[in-house]
Amino acid sequence: MDYGNSLSLVAPEIVLSLSGLVLLLIAAWGGEKSSRLVSILTCVALGAAFALVTPTAVTGSSGPDTVAFGGQFRADAFAAVAKWMIYAASIAVLVIAPRFFDRLRAMRPEYPVLILFAALGMGVMVSAADLLTLYIGLELNSLSAYVLAAFLRDDERSAEAGLKYFVLGALASGILLFGMSLTYGFTGTTSFEGIKLAVTGDLNTGMLFGLTFVLAGLAFKISAVPFHMWTPDVYEGAPTPTTMFFATAPKVAAIALTARVAIEAFGTQADAWRQVVIFAALASIVVGALGAIGQSNVKRLLAYSSINNVGFILIGLAAGTVTGASAMLIYLAIYVAMTVGSFVAVLLMRGADGNPVEGIADLAGLSTTRPALAWCLAALMFSLAGIPPFLGFWAKLVVFQAAVEANLLALAVIGIAASVIGAFYYIKIVKVMFFDEAAGTLTGRGDTAHWVVLAVSTILISPFGFLLTPWLGRVADMAAASLLPVI
Repeated sequence: MDYGNSLSLVAPEIVLSLSGLVLLLIAAWGGEKSSRLVSILTCVALGAAFALVTPTAVTGSSGPDTVAFGGQFRADAFAAVAKWMIYAASIAVLVIAPRFFDRLRAMRPEYPVLILFAALGMGVMVSAADLLTLYIGLELNSLSAYVLAAFLRDDERSAEAGLKYFVLGALASGILLFGMSLTYGFTGTTSFEGIKLAVTGDLNTGMLFGLTFVLAGLAFKISAVPFHMWTPDVYEGAPTPTTMFFATAPKVAAIALTARVAIEAFGTQADAWRQVVIFAALASIVVGALGAIGQSNVKRLLAYSSINNVGFILIGLAAGTVTGASAMLIYLAIYVAMTVGSFVAVLLMRGADGNPVEGIADLAGLSTTRPALAWCLAALMFSLAGIPPFLGFWAKLVVFQAAVEANLLALAVIGIAASVIGAFYYIKIVKVMFFDEAAGTLTGRGDTAHWVVLAVSTILISPFGFLLTPWLGRVADMAAASLLPVI
């Protein structure tokens, strides 16, 4: 084993690990006064990790040269593109979080450090090439996430969200571990490559149970139906910056990990896992769409929206082709931009006293009282609904094309029909903002950092975002090609 080469491949993880340790010391010595400095340095560390994975992403690196530590870790283009999204979403959270917590006098330097360690865990997740590496990365991310959900210690909703997330997350980890133990027992290895060789041919009943339990454990992490029950409560109760984080970076990591497990470890048994993925995709689309219709809280609505979008992303995975994997990455990138913008808009929903307001009814007449926020939010809602000419339309188009090319026409047709249901509650918000009588509730002023992030997100999902589609398509194709040759 060439340790020098292996260490060079895990350079982003080394940077984040060392940065996290140093920042912990700064936080311990500096106390709460060091919160701003720690946040800035965390953004620098994440930016450095982003830069380190860029050459791998833009060159489409793949093959044996990307394997580290005897097959435990794979630093290929697929992982690099996923890390791009993880690091970018984490930086966006750190940009908007201080102003939210400062109002509550709850900003502490532990928050950015927890984000950093969660990003480190997610980086390990998307590069995992072994069940042991998978679990280490997943739990590093999860342990940070449990604390982030309950970060507002004096807020009952935040404490409840943290407790629910911890209990259900522990259950999901148990299910995942049971599936991993069955997989190891029937294959004699924890390596994805070894599992792929061991399950070639007929899949016995024990191995089928192992595959099912592994996918069930991962389904919790991506909040796919029927393991979505925690999402609305946790999203509503957790601090809004944390909710934005949960809806973006961990979602990218869990979906990329699910794709790697399905394609690398069980690629020769695509017919077995495809049935599970198709069910989860369709159920998530329908439940996410129907569940959002009756919501009165914006954060709960966005929680069901995330469940709905996971369903569309899983359509790309169900295709099991290079085109499908590429479509999945494209959708993820656009989804991150749309979700970041939507939650920043929620952060800008404030009353005259500066306190957050989360009711959909409070958006009434927003176009007359705060037109800039109303137009940005309308663009984001239209994009989430997949209405042209916004970029969300292209995201849905590419996953449906991948399904059709993979001879999954029925899946594509049902997905298109179900997307019409989802469009209802997105357009409902636009209707409330532009056609209802002004409620006059949202009169608080926004912060510059929030407006900058919202503007960037809105521009990216607007028709101007189509200028990036040729480049994004090429990068996604190379990343998908680096994943699929392992079949």
